[in-house]
Amino acid sequence: MDLEELLVIQQETKEKRQQKPQQIRCCTASGCLSCGAETVKKSLETAIKEAHLEQEVEVRGVGCMGICGRGPSIEIDPDTTLYHHVTPEHIPGIIASLNQTNTSENLPPQGDLAHPFFAYQKLIVRENSGKIDPESIDDYIAEGGYQQLHHVLLEMTPNEVIQAVTKSGLRGRGGGGYPTGVKWATVAKMPKQQKYVICNADEGDPGAFMDRAVLESDPHRILEGMAIAAYAVGANHGYIYIRAEYPLAIKRLEKAIQQTKQYGLMGSQIFDSPFDFKIDIRVGAGAFVCGEETALIASIEGKRGNPRPRPPYPAIAGLRGEPTLINNVETYANIVPIIREGAEWYADIGSENSKGTKVFALTGNVKNNGLIEVPMGISLRTIIEEMGGGVPNQGTIKAVQMGGPSGGCIPAHLLDTPVEYDSLKKLGTIMGSGGMIVMDENTSMVEIARFYMDFCQKESCGKCIPCRAGTVQLYNLLTKLIDKQANQQDLDTLETLSQMVKETSLCGLGITAPNPVLSTLHYFREEYLTLLEST
Repeated sequence: MDLEELLVIQQETKEKRQQKPQQIRCCTASGCLSCGAETVKKSLETAIKEAHLEQEVEVRGVGCMGICGRGPSIEIDPDTTLYHHVTPEHIPGIIASLNQTNTSENLPPQGDLAHPFFAYQKLIVRENSGKIDPESIDDYIAEGGYQQLHHVLLEMTPNEVIQAVTKSGLRGRGGGGYPTGVKWATVAKMPKQQKYVICNADEGDPGAFMDRAVLESDPHRILEGMAIAAYAVGANHGYIYIRAEYPLAIKRLEKAIQQTKQYGLMGSQIFDSPFDFKIDIRVGAGAFVCGEETALIASIEGKRGNPRPRPPYPAIAGLRGEPTLINNVETYANIVPIIREGAEWYADIGSENSKGTKVFALTGNVKNNGLIEVPMGISLRTIIEEMGGGVPNQGTIKAVQMGGPSGGCIPAHLLDTPVEYDSLKKLGTIMGSGGMIVMDENTSMVEIARFYMDFCQKESCGKCIPCRAGTVQLYNLLTKLIDKQANQQDLDTLETLSQMVKETSLCGLGITAPNPVLSTLHYFREEYLTLLEST
C-alpha cells in the first residue's frame, strides 16, 4: 500500500457514494442497538428493496450520533433530516417522504440540528462518528484515513511528531490530564530496546460510555493514532486493553485490525518504510482497578490486576519491564487531526491550560442525554442547561457529578465554572475520563456518596490496607448516617478517615475514592447534619 493507492480507494469510495443520491444512515452503536436499531435498519433495507429504490437510496450502518437517549436514530442525506425514536412502523412514512410524494403518513419525531445540543459541539475526536461505517476501512480511507500515518512515516522524524503533540497542548484524556507530549518524549528518550504502546480502553466509571462509543464508531482512528505514537516513541508492538463488557467494540476493533493487515497498513515495512508495527487486543474481566496503568500492565502480563508503587513509571519500566507508552482511547483519537491540521490549530481551541475538546457522557436527570464533544472552557451551565435542556418536568438542578468514583459533586451555584482541568480541581473534583451525571433536587447527596463508596469497596483490589479496609469502613459510616443511627463522632470519623484513605492508599483508586464523600461534605454538609439531628 502506498499513498497513490490510498487516494484511489478514497476517490472510488466517494464516487460509489455519489451513485446513490440519497443515504439513510442508521446508528448501530450499542445504545441504539439495545433499543431496536438493527430491526429498524433491516426494515429500511427491506422497504427500499420493495419500493425498487436500491439504485437511488443507500442504507448504511454508522456509529454513535450522540443523542443516545432518543435512539434509535437515523439521518437522511443530503437534506440532513434527523429522526429519533424510530420504529419499524415509521418506515413506510420515511420511504414515502424520500421523494416527497407523501408526507402525511406516520413519521418519527424529527431532530433539530440547530438545537444547542448539536450547535455547541465541536467534533474532533468524533468527526467521523455517525457518518462512516465503522466496519469499513474504505469508508475511513474516504475521509482521509491513514494519510497522516503515511505523512508521518515518510515526511517527519519521530522528534518532529513529538514536538507537534507537545505544541498542541494535548493532555491525557484518561483523567489525570498529564501532558501527552511530555509522556511521549520520556518513552522516546529511553535507550533503544523493545518498547510498547498501550491503549487503555478499560472504561469503568458508572455512567461513562465515551471510549466505548468512539471505538464502536471509528476504530481505525484509534489504530492510526497508536501507529503514529509507536513511530514517535520507537515502539513496534501495541496492545488495546478493553473490558469484556464491550463486545461490539471488541468485534469492530478485531475487524479493523484484520483489514489493516490485508491492506498492508499494519505489519512489516508499512508504506515501504522501515517501520514495523502490530496491535493485539487483550480483553479484561471488568476490574475497575485495571484502569490504573500498572494494574493494567499486570493484567496484560497474565497476572492479577494489582497496582504497584511508582516510580518507576511505565514510561521507564512498564510492560515486561520495558518502556511503555499508555494513553486512553480519546487521547489517541486526537492524534490524527493534530498531525493533519497542525499543532497551532489545536492549541487555538479550548482554554489557556486545557487545549482542544473533551468528550462527555451527559447522563442523569437531564432532558437530552447522550455523547457530546465540546471545546474546553465551556461552562457547566451551558452544557447542562442549554445543551442538556435542564432537568425534566420543570425540576431544578442540584448538583453534577464529574469524574466518576474518582471525582466529586459540584453544586448548582457553581455551574458557571469552566470545564477545564485546573478549575475543576479547585472545586475538589476532576475532569476524569468524561462522565457527567446531573442530579435534581430530589437526590440525596449522602446516598450518592454511599453509592460511589459501595462501588469502590467492591472494586478495590485489596493490596493496600487503607483502600481495602478504609473504603469498607467509610461505606459502613455512610450507612449508619442514612439509617439514622450515627452520632457526631461518626461524622467526625467519616471526615478523618476519608483524608487518611486519600493520603495513604497505594494507587489512584484508593487515593480518589473519598472524593465523593469529601465533596458532598464540603458542599452539602447540611444533609449530613440533618440526618444526625433525626437520629
